[in-house]
Amino acid sequence: MEWKIWTQFLQEINGGLRLDAQEKSHPIEMEIQHGHEVDEAFDAIGYKKGSAVIRMLQEYIGDETFQKSLSFYIRRYAWSNARTEDLWSVLSEVTGIQVNSMMDSWTKQKGYPVISVKSKDHILEFEQSQFLLSGFHGDGQWIVPITLCFGSYDRIKSFLLESKSENLDASELFPTSDEKNEDEYGEASWIKVNIGQSGFYRVKYGDELDARLRKAIKKGFLSVTDKYGILDDRYALCVACEQSLSSLLLLMDVYRKESDYIILSKVIDVCYNVLEVLRDAIPELTNALKENFINILLCSAKKLGWESTPGESHLTGLMRGEVFMALAAFDHAKTHEQAMHRFQSFLDDRSTEFLSPDTKRAAYIAVMRNANTSRDGFESLLKVYRDADAVQEKEHVLRTMASTPSPDILVEVLNFFISKEVRDQDIVYGLPGISLEGHEIAWWWMKENWNFIINKYNGGLLTHFIRDIISPFCSNEKADEVEEFFESRVTSSFAMNLKQSIEQVRIKARLVESIKQERQPLQDLLKQLVCKG
Repeated sequence: MEWKIWTQFLQEINGGLRLDAQEKSHPIEMEIQHGHEVDEAFDAIGYKKGSAVIRMLQEYIGDETFQKSLSFYIRRYAWSNARTEDLWSVLSEVTGIQVNSMMDSWTKQKGYPVISVKSKDHILEFEQSQFLLSGFHGDGQWIVPITLCFGSYDRIKSFLLESKSENLDASELFPTSDEKNEDEYGEASWIKVNIGQSGFYRVKYGDELDARLRKAIKKGFLSVTDKYGILDDRYALCVACEQSLSSLLLLMDVYRKESDYIILSKVIDVCYNVLEVLRDAIPELTNALKENFINILLCSAKKLGWESTPGESHLTGLMRGEVFMALAAFDHAKTHEQAMHRFQSFLDDRSTEFLSPDTKRAAYIAVMRNANTSRDGFESLLKVYRDADAVQEKEHVLRTMASTPSPDILVEVLNFFISKEVRDQDIVYGLPGISLEGHEIAWWWMKENWNFIINKYNGGLLTHFIRDIISPFCSNEKADEVEEFFESRVTSSFAMNLKQSIEQVRIKARLVESIKQERQPLQDLLKQLVCKG
């Protein structure tokens, strides 16, 4: 069995990339002034960015050298205290590389760079600038380990980008005249920077390189980690308004036949996020966008089916669940029909195999998406929760209950979440599932119940209310409203989280305005993509 540790690691560090691209970020190394700041300091930046830059260093100096250095470090400082600088000093001593200056640029300043790369003849032009989701460029500068390959993972080049910009003569990477073959190299030749996503930075390609990468993905030339990274970077650049939503949708279209779990999971995540913003920017295109996303996922859904097959991998089961949950959330009629049918069989016989563990949450979402026309499904799902003995089954229900488009039922669901029937710590499962239609009513509900909430939940759990209810908004007016409400209510236990959430709202507000400028091109592109089926 292959564990695919590094592909899973990509998903883990994503939260660090997102948070560290906000102006309200902080360095990995930071001073703690008060004890209650610890909870907020040990966040996705401390853990996820921290582990990512260690991996980047490991890839740069090599596994064997890295392990040898760590062994030496542990022996030298056994039974004594050590600081970050002590580790860098040992690594510098063993490798002969100035690790201190390189790593200080990653741990002592906040943020990370976007590396812009363009091709001119056989010269590659690299430029770094601090990447911020707000679209502004900070003044940060890093010592960046760059890796790249051309047309094949056998043609690899690496170097340190130590200045703002640098040109690289890549003649040796380009195919010779004897090697050129229209199918392999012609228009489909490609350059991938940041091989295996080992570096903690984004990559922005020029138009020509971008078009070639799309062809390479479609033809299956790229690894799973690189396909994941290309999509993840493009989405982030779109959010920062550095690349258009149209370019993101064109890229997503070449992932239609994707069969790897980690990539499909990223595609689905991007679908949710894009739909959230477009719904505010150009509401009349919402249905077309949903239809496009449904078409992207249907190929996988048909291959996976509703039922598991003997001997299939654990990841296949996870993929089946995510694909059908997305189709249910996007209101795909046939998915709803099949899901409701299987849910009814489950109600009739809780031991039935007709509704598999993989697809339960998809069925529950379909039930709640239809709860605006009938309360029967909601009442039935509530009974499933109350009858369940297994904690996992209760968790499945909590994760899906808030997906209803009905304001009245959503308020009932939210009241249920903070009732004695639900363990305090389980609030973390329910709040992220709030439907796109429900965010406004959820904000009203939180304001009405704030005194109860702040007395019931500790600082760590409070951050989930802030993040899951506030972050989905997409307008500066709503950000102002949130700031006004919390002006006299904020406490140090969630102050940083509140600032980050408000910043996310303002970032999306800027994206909404950018998307509005794309109205006609987006309308034309969606019409074209939907017609492909």
